[in-house]
Amino acid sequence: MSMTIDPVRWGSALALSGAWLTMCLAVWRARAARGTPDAGAADWLVVHASQTGSAEYLAGQTAATLRTGGLAARAVCMSDLPADALARAGRVLFIASTYGEGDAPDTAARFAGATMGSAPDLSHLHYAVLALGDSSYTNYCGFGRALDGWLAARGATALFERIDVDRGNPAALAEWQHHIGRLAGTSDAPDWEAPGYGDWRIVERVLANPGSTGAPLYRIALAPLDGALPAWEAGDLAQLSAPADPEHPREYSIASLPGEGRLELMVRLQRREDGSLGAASGWLCETAGAHDTVRLRVRAHGRFRLNGNAARPLIAIGNGSGLAGLRALLKARIAAGHGDNWLLFGERKAAHDFLCRDELQGWLAAGSLARLDLAFSRDGATPRYVQHLVREQAAALRDWVGKGAAIYVCGSLQGMAGGVHAALMEVLGADRLEALAAEGRYRRDVY
Repeated sequence: MSMTIDPVRWGSALALSGAWLTMCLAVWRARAARGTPDAGAADWLVVHASQTGSAEYLAGQTAATLRTGGLAARAVCMSDLPADALARAGRVLFIASTYGEGDAPDTAARFAGATMGSAPDLSHLHYAVLALGDSSYTNYCGFGRALDGWLAARGATALFERIDVDRGNPAALAEWQHHIGRLAGTSDAPDWEAPGYGDWRIVERVLANPGSTGAPLYRIALAPLDGALPAWEAGDLAQLSAPADPEHPREYSIASLPGEGRLELMVRLQRREDGSLGAASGWLCETAGAHDTVRLRVRAHGRFRLNGNAARPLIAIGNGSGLAGLRALLKARIAAGHGDNWLLFGERKAAHDFLCRDELQGWLAAGSLARLDLAFSRDGATPRYVQHLVREQAAALRDWVGKGAAIYVCGSLQGMAGGVHAALMEVLGADRLEALAAEGRYRRDVY
């Protein structure tokens, strides 16, 4: 069994290979040079940069495994990392997601800009990087790779080579867990696998945009075959394993709350260039029948839950199927008796693409929505998108934010997310928007 690299375990460590012992000595010397850490300080930092919660979950599992070996380990979000943390730390494990085409996720924006834009001496630091990504993007695992390269360029020593994870690949995650087990000196840590998929069935499927010039969008309601709904919160995700591609599960924002008695999704039917249906959207929207089994599991998405924003006014911004995640957040606040909700939403044509029209207008009439601003890009002489709403309502947005509002954005990565972000920077200022993100009052779930 491999032992830990903690200096108090020299006797066991001597049984390891020369390379491992050399690394142990280097870590011990770096720690000795800094002096004894304050009581309660972590021997290991596990830093996560998460967009949808996967990195955060894995960081928690990593820290827990290190603690099973008697090590003091703490998981921390990259946005909460003090400016001098790397200068004071000796051992840091990074779990970094990539957002879009190689960008840092929102939680890592400040670190990527300020910290990685500097050139500190990190020759005392030992580290490892788990990079999460999607190989369908050109700059696969771009942020994790950039982070790894920056650490090496600053003189830090890698404990083992960076591990790239393509869409949650189990083999890559098992390799990371193996390394963490070696560092912890344990081979019997609990398995990290997420809860298994359950068997569900489609109880209702409705075309939400009949006559639209865009791709069909369906509202799909599902129920578990055993009759018991799992628990979830507004902002959480449903992960679907499609029969045509079970190795690459798809994630969808959950549009409903458990109290509604069913799990609802809003799914856009995707077609490939050759006209064939998308593996998951085709299965959900057209292929699966009422008696077919849908393999699904719920995944917590802590970064898009209300959490500390539950009592704050809510500014919800999105387009298309992004209304799913926003609907759940609005439902949760309305159920809690909060009517200070503002939805800014964009789609193609009001006649065909005004999703959840009756419900939204009903909330507005009842005072459950304080404001509802809509942009239909194909209804005017020139295209008008949701980012135009942000600029048009600049004064009101500043007023709401000044009164403590939180901003949640959900929808497409291409066009909408970047456009809305740029508009918010113009309206609120880059520093103010960055501060809101650091406070957890600016959150995005984009895809």
